[in-house]
Parts: sequence; structure tokens; C-alpha cells
Amino acid sequence: MTRDEKLARLVADAAEGRSIPVLLGLVEEASEQGAERALHRLGLSDDNASADIADLRELLTAWRTAKTSAWKAVVDWLVRGVLALLLVGIAMRMGVAELLK
Repeated sequence: MTRDEKLARLVADAAEGRSIPVLLGLVEEASEQGAERALHRLGLSDDNASADIADLRELLTAWRTAKTSAWKAVVDWLVRGVLALLLVGIAMRMGVAELLK
């Protein structure tokens, strides 16, 4: 019996007012069929799907790591720039420019 036939039989049984297990079976079969259809539309219904998902997760992790590293580098350079300007300002106030002449 194919999945479609099983689903059709469950729908017929549910229409006749059968018990709760029939309705639960109907929901389960419909859910499985919908999940398989969604995976097929996404191109994840083949045997390589788990490897594809693992690769995508690895790529996403690498992207997040690179993004975090880039932000840390930007903040680091900004802090260094501010500290350098502060040091130049202190040197100017102390008259270091006159000592260099």
C-alpha cells in the first residue's frame, strides 16, 4: 500500500467517525508527506542531504567567526587610534614639540 493510498484510507475512516487513533494516524501520515515534499522542494531529499546540511552549518559557523574577528579588529584599531591621538595630545600639552626643534 502506497503512502497516498494509506492517507486516503485514513481520511475515509476519519470521515466515518472512527476513533482517535485513526485521526492521529491521519495527522502523522499527512505530516510525513508534507515534510518529505518540503525537503524535496529544498533539494534535500537525496542521500547527500545530511552532508549538505553539515557543510552549510560549517560554512555558517565560519562566517560567524570571520564576522566576529572582523568586528574585533575594527574595535581594536579604533581603540589604538584614540589612544594614539590621546598620546599626541598629551605630548603637545607637555611641550614635546618644542623639545624636538
